[in-house]
Amino acid sequence: MAGHSQFKNIMFRKGKQDKERSKLFAKLSREITVAAKLGMPDPAHNPRLRTAIIAAKAESMPKDNIQRAINKAVGGDAENYDEIRYEGRGPGGVALIVETMTDNRNRTSADVRAAFSKYGGAMGETGSVSFMFDHVGVIAYAADKGSEDAMLEAALEAGADECVSTPDSHEFLTSIESFATVRDALEAKLGASQSAAIIWRPQTMVAVADDAGETLMKLVEVLDDHDDVQNVYGNYELSDALMAKLGA
Repeated sequence: MAGHSQFKNIMFRKGKQDKERSKLFAKLSREITVAAKLGMPDPAHNPRLRTAIIAAKAESMPKDNIQRAINKAVGGDAENYDEIRYEGRGPGGVALIVETMTDNRNRTSADVRAAFSKYGGAMGETGSVSFMFDHVGVIAYAADKGSEDAMLEAALEAGADECVSTPDSHEFLTSIESFATVRDALEAKLGASQSAAIIWRPQTMVAVADDAGETLMKLVEVLDDHDDVQNVYGNYELSDALMAKLGA
């Protein structure tokens, strides 16, 4: 995966056909509704809601959809969701973290466990692999926003912990506590970001053989397709040949 965005490497998303976009919009809407329900419906006073809206806009989600998701929370008819994190190992020994929002814990747990088992993985206890990741904020900008030195200067001014530059992008890393402040400071200086989210970022990457990698991607795809799954993170590194084969 050399030369590809670290953020995109560890956060698998499928292609954007109509059906898949509909599923993605449903997940983004759920996050917006939950964020609005837990805090204020005004993104200016609700950092989590603002983050959810930025993520939705990054996927070209229509404004009407975003507003409907907020209105659902305000109207009091939104479902109650539990946020549950599952952890486990996939093919090739890679570590996987699965974030879910569910109204039925038993169903979600059984489905996630079955997916791990079907594709040669194993679900572990909470904390079994998350220690190999950093829970951080990542704010991404296009590479043409400026030079590496200019982005490092912007990171210092905004209070980011570091800026990782690749040929594709500049990714600013922050603690969870300072994420909203850094995001707003960068936005004031650089304009709207390509993406801004709190993610699980692997401390080291694991190179996966192509045969195991294909099975791993089937597992990740099944997990990502599940209605209750919001995000899937992993510390895997696929070969360029397999990436090309998968169309990534």
